[in-house]
Amino acid sequence: MSTGQIIKDLRKEKRITQTDLANGVHVTQQTVTAWESGRAIPNANTLNALANYFNVSSDYLLGRTKERNSNKEMSENQKLVAYSIDPDISDEERNDIIEMVKIAMKNRRRV
Repeated sequence: MSTGQIIKDLRKEKRITQTDLANGVHVTQQTVTAWESGRAIPNANTLNALANYFNVSSDYLLGRTKERNSNKEMSENQKLVAYSIDPDISDEERNDIIEMVKIAMKNRRRV
């Protein structure tokens, strides 16, 4: 599957418009259209922004792996959520919270 098709599928799964995605990664709607149609591909910096936006790996966006997030480290958003709850909780408790967030996000996509 092409990078453009993967971006389109992720965008539709998230139920957002091209304009919403463009605003989220600081490009124009025309740029998103070009990616999705295969007329252009995101540069390295934008690919990273897209990976963060969709919470997937850049390898997934490039079609190199079917695993959405092969990186076992927490994303910046996951860290913010976990650390904002209580800075004194243990790493194990933080990881449990992050797993709950992942499950909630996964279930949200099914609706």
